[in-house]
Amino acid sequence: MKEKKPSGFKRLMDYAGNHKKLTYLSLALSFASSLVALLPLIMIYNIIKEAIAVAPDFSEAKHIVSNGIFAVLFALLSMLIYVAGLMLSHKSAFRIAGNIRKAMIEHIRLLPVHFSEDFGSGKLRKIINDSSSAAETYLAHNLPDMAGAAATPLGLLVIMLVYDWRYGLVCLIPIVLAFVSMSKMMGPKMQEDMKLYNDALEDMNNNAVEYVRGIPVVKTFGQTVHSFSRFKKTIADYSTFCITYTKRMRQPMLLFQLFINSTFAFLIALVLIFSKGANITEDLVLNFLFYVIITPVIATTLSKVLFMSEGGMTVADAFQRIDSVLEIPPLDEAAQSELPDHYSVKFDHVSFRYKGSKAPALDNVSFSVENGKTLALVGPSGGGKTTAAGLISRFWDVTGGSITIGGVDVRNIKTENLMNMVSFVFQDSKLLKTSVLENVRLAKPEAGYDEVIRALHKAQCDDIIQKLPNGADTVIGTKGIYLSGGEQQRIAIARAILKNAPVLILDEATAFADPENEYLVQKAFAELSKNKTVIMIAHRLSTVKEADHIIVLENGRIAEQGSHAELAARDGLYKKLWDNYNRSVSWKVGA
Repeated sequence: MKEKKPSGFKRLMDYAGNHKKLTYLSLALSFASSLVALLPLIMIYNIIKEAIAVAPDFSEAKHIVSNGIFAVLFALLSMLIYVAGLMLSHKSAFRIAGNIRKAMIEHIRLLPVHFSEDFGSGKLRKIINDSSSAAETYLAHNLPDMAGAAATPLGLLVIMLVYDWRYGLVCLIPIVLAFVSMSKMMGPKMQEDMKLYNDALEDMNNNAVEYVRGIPVVKTFGQTVHSFSRFKKTIADYSTFCITYTKRMRQPMLLFQLFINSTFAFLIALVLIFSKGANITEDLVLNFLFYVIITPVIATTLSKVLFMSEGGMTVADAFQRIDSVLEIPPLDEAAQSELPDHYSVKFDHVSFRYKGSKAPALDNVSFSVENGKTLALVGPSGGGKTTAAGLISRFWDVTGGSITIGGVDVRNIKTENLMNMVSFVFQDSKLLKTSVLENVRLAKPEAGYDEVIRALHKAQCDDIIQKLPNGADTVIGTKGIYLSGGEQQRIAIARAILKNAPVLILDEATAFADPENEYLVQKAFAELSKNKTVIMIAHRLSTVKEADHIIVLENGRIAEQGSHAELAARDGLYKKLWDNYNRSVSWKVGA
């Protein structure tokens, strides 16, 4: 039997910590505020009643001014209580939303590095931001308003039945009819619609991110948005859902608005019945006026209830999405972490298959690279080169075989220790919108200024620093401060130099560099690779000629291996790739 999960409110309180009492106090204050807000209506009724009683000699009225003052005071008191409640609810809501985000980020930190690519970066960003924001809105506004919305009908019911139970019962008729209409827009079906709505938004967000990232390709090849059929389809699906949902809600919403605003008509009918069309007494008029004054509050309250019920469903859906992240199992950590005494890397009959893929990305692959040596992985796209490199740092875990560093299985090394052992330089290095200094210092937060500058110098970044207005303290991405792909690569290399990890993985690290930058990047690599175990992935085969050993991967298997001279002398896949590369670099544009 499937275990029933706690309610959204219970889940929120689990994240509240010491601020839980603030939430409960805010609900109590909102409840009290709504009750106090009813008192000015009674004061207004008393003013009208006295005015009618003394008319036309209004000088006889003794309590109109005092009732007016009390009406204002009660209104101000209600506002003050409500504001105090909101201040408490906001303080609690901000803390709870922050705790939810921290819990998610902490969990994500324990997940495989590449999980976000499988999950969808746009979808993940939306869950972290929007789901926690939904919880914040619910706690800060919806819950206090719900407490107030619960207090108002209770107070109104008492008042309506005490003043004249007949009028009170008549006023309940449109309320009941409105609730029946409201039920058509609530319940499990609305919860399902809420999920479909957020699914549609997530799909659009994911595909929008993919589209934006692909804009350079679209512009280069003169394509249009229709090239991104999935993005176009998600927009169309979202539009279709919204239109269909709106049409389905049209009738119940119309009836709801009709009934909650028809109390006045029911009151007129009752007056006509009581007066029998002729005998209209002063008490009848006074009671009629009293209920005319208070019944508009019913419409306002029921409208609040309708829209606030959506808030509860939004939170329930938000937690389902939060759980979709929190329920992803983290990497298994060894009970006793082992540390290698050297840094040779060995693949022993390694196999790996991506989730949902029919063919393995790697199939029974075995090779090794000795401590301090350089191994190159080459081959056609999709051969498994990047997958093999990612498995070393447990971006994923192998599905068969084992990978060892210094004879120790990487699964038996604590993740933090493993991350300190391995540095990556990717083909598309990511720099944050902060200073060059802080971008490099990410690799070693405790590093001093001079240590970072030395790393930048070794990475051939002197020319970059000199041209920036504030040197290494210049913030990237502001006021027109942008770096080319090759320049970003050199900053990333400086980061790796600062980290000084014994195992270095270079994944197409010169792919986006122009000739000048490639020369400087290669010089930086020479500095970076000193005394390290290096595994490099490259399509530009000129960069792997000096590697100690070359592995040629094709369709997840080792096609051949050896030194550059050995492989180039054979009539195999490497020779074919090498010949194709040489022909490509000799191409010239004709006159």
